Amino acid sequence: MIAKLSGILDSVSQSFLILDVNGVGYQVAASPRTLSRMGQVGEPVSLLIDTQIREDAFNLFGFLEASEQQWFRLLTSVQGVGAKAGMAILGVTPPDQLGFAIASGDKTALTRAEGVGPKLAVRILTELKDKAGKIDLEPKKLKASAVESGGKDGGGALDQDAVSALVNLGYGRSDAYAAVLQAKQKSNDNSKLNDIIKLALKELSS
Repeated sequence: MIAKLSGILDSVSQSFLILDVNGVGYQVAASPRTLSRMGQVGEPVSLLIDTQIREDAFNLFGFLEASEQQWFRLLTSVQGVGAKAGMAILGVTPPDQLGFAIASGDKTALTRAEGVGPKLAVRILTELKDKAGKIDLEPKKLKASAVESGGKDGGGALDQDAVSALVNLGYGRSDAYAAVLQAKQKSNDNSKLNDIIKLALKELSS
């Protein structure tokens, strides 16, 4: 079972890349988001790998981040979500936002992906709402610079910091996801970290 590959980027197509590892070219499927971050041909690349072996195929799926790999595994655990659909979802909804989309029941965030219709989106939301809230996807430590700048160091990092703070206070991760999303919507995404946490606490207590 191949779990990681490091080599030289040989080429990149619309849905996969070829990685040259000591003269052997590995075709690795990846999300559009990952493919867009590959850099230039000839540069070194290291990818986390999921291997799927079937009677008629030996497929490799590559990820730059552990969070994306974990989401891929979670998405493809849902009946009807194959590897292609899983990659498509990750291509339109970054891993640091996917938990919020699922916790809030945001069907539109999923149906933007090619091959994901309304019925499949509802199934994903239903089956993953609790699971997505329990998994820990590379929790980020609160940075002093984020506090000093009002927490505006990027939506994903701010969201994760707020969720982590609520989890540390004893709230479930799924409930924390939903509360932070509601808080951000009410504040028009303009609040500082501390304000988001306060608003989220109000949502949780209501």
